Amino acid sequence: MVTGAGDGIGRVTAHTLAARGATVILLGRTVSKLESLYDEIHSSDAPEPGIVPMDLMNTSEDKINEMANAIGEQYGRLDGILHNASILGTRLPFANSDLNEWREVMQVNFMAPVMLTRLLLPLVERSNDASIVFTSSSVGNKPRAYWSAYAVSKYALEGLALLLADELENTSAIRINIVNPAATRTAMRAAAYPAEDPMTVKTAEELMPLYLYLLGNRHGGEHGELFDPRTWEPPKR
Repeated sequence: MVTGAGDGIGRVTAHTLAARGATVILLGRTVSKLESLYDEIHSSDAPEPGIVPMDLMNTSEDKINEMANAIGEQYGRLDGILHNASILGTRLPFANSDLNEWREVMQVNFMAPVMLTRLLLPLVERSNDASIVFTSSSVGNKPRAYWSAYAVSKYALEGLALLLADELENTSAIRINIVNPAATRTAMRAAAYPAEDPMTVKTAEELMPLYLYLLGNRHGGEHGELFDPRTWEPPKR
């Protein structure tokens, strides 16, 4: 499953996984974007993907349980989850920030991954080689002034990932890891840095070797680690 599959890193990852033979479940808010991606994948030789339209801002335990039951009936298990969906919010000093926006950002960026992971975990446990990857940010590893709710949500997300990694270390085969994509040519990056030349930052495609490594079956068993594509090198075989 790839959340936020309609745009940016999520879309490119879903395409890349499907091209490598994965049956990808596309979760996103905008149905038209999911359908467009579905058509692109389905028209290739890749396995037919699944579509889950879901607004993480307004989702609930009941909705996620309903989705989990449907996935269990159709696919039997989940071999991986990429938590990629997030919203930026407004970059402001904390004293000027809007409390309702805090609730929204924390819901999409943190509480939704909490709910999805908690309720989908039984399906992931059925896999013999499962991976859950949390997409963080440079301001999540070390919160930065004026990044407001976004920084705190990513900081909390990393905490969740490390908590899960510690709990599952000796009780499960599930691998838990964090990726900080760093500067990447996405719509969110453009919104955060409107004066930046997008041609000066890497594309989402350049991240794919790392995402494939963590989500695929040729990994090195890494667990509870933070990965930065700027310093990561594929292991020598």
